[in-house]
Amino acid sequence: MDSTATDRFDTGRFEASRNRLASLAYRLLGSAADAEDAVQDAFLHWQAADRQRIKVPEAWLTKVVTNLCLDRLRSAHARRERTVGAWLPEPLLDGDPMLGPADTAEQRESVSLAVLTLMERLSPVERAVYVLREAFSYGHAEIAEILDITESASQQHLHRARRRVTAARPGGGEVDLATARRIVEEFLAAAVSGRTERLVSLLTDDATAISDSAGRTETLMRYDTAQRIAAVARAGLKPTPAKRRLAGGTPAVHYALVNGAPAILFVLGDRVAGAVTFDLANGRIATVRGIAAPTRLVRLTEAWRRHEPDAPLISQW
Repeated sequence: MDSTATDRFDTGRFEASRNRLASLAYRLLGSAADAEDAVQDAFLHWQAADRQRIKVPEAWLTKVVTNLCLDRLRSAHARRERTVGAWLPEPLLDGDPMLGPADTAEQRESVSLAVLTLMERLSPVERAVYVLREAFSYGHAEIAEILDITESASQQHLHRARRRVTAARPGGGEVDLATARRIVEEFLAAAVSGRTERLVSLLTDDATAISDSAGRTETLMRYDTAQRIAAVARAGLKPTPAKRRLAGGTPAVHYALVNGAPAILFVLGDRVAGAVTFDLANGRIATVRGIAAPTRLVRLTEAWRRHEPDAPLISQW
């Protein structure tokens, strides 16, 4: 095989792994844009490597991507950007290949916005062990090889990571999709019509709401009582001419699944202008996230343009 054919063959081997590598990087970083950058950096490493000496390309690429992501998580820039109270994961529309495997409850949970947020409390190595084990089912011997740690250390990191994530995660288990949609539709209808008491009844007693304020501030807005969340939802979701001017038009409101959870999307033309996602527990809403910063909605918009949505919940908000 001549050098051109070899390069073409090796590029094909990398491309066959791209979606899996991107899914790994997204879980580690919580950002689609950063995940794409990490995978592209891995491709440059792959091109520069003596590929004939790489016995198992998938394992080699997994190690490279994991360590590139760890370097990013440990950087001073990342520590500034991801301080508690100033960071939200980037949402992805269900069906996006970057979400990766979703066959088990552990795999689905590991890419939820709730767990991606909770993983910010872990050290970079704890996060890597948790993702490699829970989402990709690597054994501790394999994880030890990827991270250059001992098997015992891998087991200890996983134990700590599971304990921290489980302790902070809302209970209630998975909710069936029909029930989730009904609850979200009721929440939207109550907010649009200004029915505060109905909004409160749909929220858990310890509900939390988080908003990125469309990127206008560096600190997230947080609300921690059902009454306050209801007031904010009513103020934010009830349409007015001033809000339409601020949005740049009259969006349609669609129901969607984002990172496996129910969401409503505000869509202007073919652009997602805002997303509100919901975590449910025991048939009520435990967490509401408002995401409207344009940089967090780039990939979601790209996926939406390829998506065939159902009829909007509200055709002209």
